[in-house]
Amino acid sequence: MSQKTMSTGKTTETGLTSRTQAVRVWKFGDNIDTDAIIPGRFLTINNPDELAKHAFEGTRDEYARKVKEGDIVVGGKNFGCGSSREHAPLALLGGGVTVVLAQSFARIFFRNAINVGVLPVVCPDTDKIADGAKITLDLKKGYVEADGKRFPIEPVPPFMQGIIDAGGLVEYAKNLREVPVCTKSRR
Repeated sequence: MSQKTMSTGKTTETGLTSRTQAVRVWKFGDNIDTDAIIPGRFLTINNPDELAKHAFEGTRDEYARKVKEGDIVVGGKNFGCGSSREHAPLALLGGGVTVVLAQSFARIFFRNAINVGVLPVVCPDTDKIADGAKITLDLKKGYVEADGKRFPIEPVPPFMQGIIDAGGLVEYAKNLREVPVCTKSRR
């Protein structure tokens, strides 16, 4: 994955920095399921760029045409519910979205997002962030700022940030060193 810079700070492979300014917020409500993010008829596609062309098709058709690198998707409660497909966060990634803010996430979407290099960030106040807003996300200080107001976010654990910085779980695992096992069978 190529390096992308969205603002000042330490640039990571996914383009995230400790302080990131979003180009635009794409606002969605509660219970956005994976079928809304990427309809099932496109599950034969595995390329993120191709999936992005169909993201939110039938839900918010202008999204795929207008989403830009550095945009952030903002949802309500239970974002990414539904099936366990990795296609949903891949479709977001293909459109240049590397962060999703939501009040809560479906567990499997949360994990799949991390696996592919999209950072899921929990913010209890996403209902106060407007569609189209320009926001600043400060991971180090633990807040998101929208329209001059700051809202707290849950901290991102260092191990999770490491996976995101690497570009997802596969890339992260490629850089792991094997740890020797301390058992009698290894003598």
